Amino acid sequence: MPALLTVSRLIDAVSQFMGKLSEYMVLFCCLISAANALIRYSFNYSSNGWLEIQWYLFAFIVVLGAAHTLRMNEHVRVDLIYGAVSEKVKIWIDVIGLIVFLIPACIFLTWLCWPFFLSSYLQHEVSANAGGLIRWPVKLVLFLGFGLLTLQGVSELIKRIAALTGYIQIDTTYEKPLQ
Repeated sequence: MPALLTVSRLIDAVSQFMGKLSEYMVLFCCLISAANALIRYSFNYSSNGWLEIQWYLFAFIVVLGAAHTLRMNEHVRVDLIYGAVSEKVKIWIDVIGLIVFLIPACIFLTWLCWPFFLSSYLQHEVSANAGGLIRWPVKLVLFLGFGLLTLQGVSELIKRIAALTGYIQIDTTYEKPLQ
């Protein structure tokens, strides 16, 4: 179990790095958006490439930040039972959810994204818009994002099994949305 927890910490570190990278991409996206609007209204000039890079960055932020969000236990969940049960039952709910839903779905989506990316890359696919960007980078990010989410799911599974067997303590606190 200690070796698996070391692997889990390594995966967590990668997810944390990608989460930080996503945070900086939000700033970069805002700067590009503001500059694009300023140029469009000041000089009556617009570029499809700059508009598309904003969409690419939005995709990068969401897809690459998903593993970090899972690591922080901040994904949206339907809290019908989770908030009313013991810590041990919460961990079991997480284990079942990870094994039955998250990990298989992410493996499947990762598997689907590879040929999607590869086809785009080999065909040198570009946007249909004049001045548009190449498409394969955003498709590669989909593949990487689902792959990272799969790995983070495995990391969370390792931590929950370690908690069930007494190796570690984990915080299963989930803050309910304010509504």
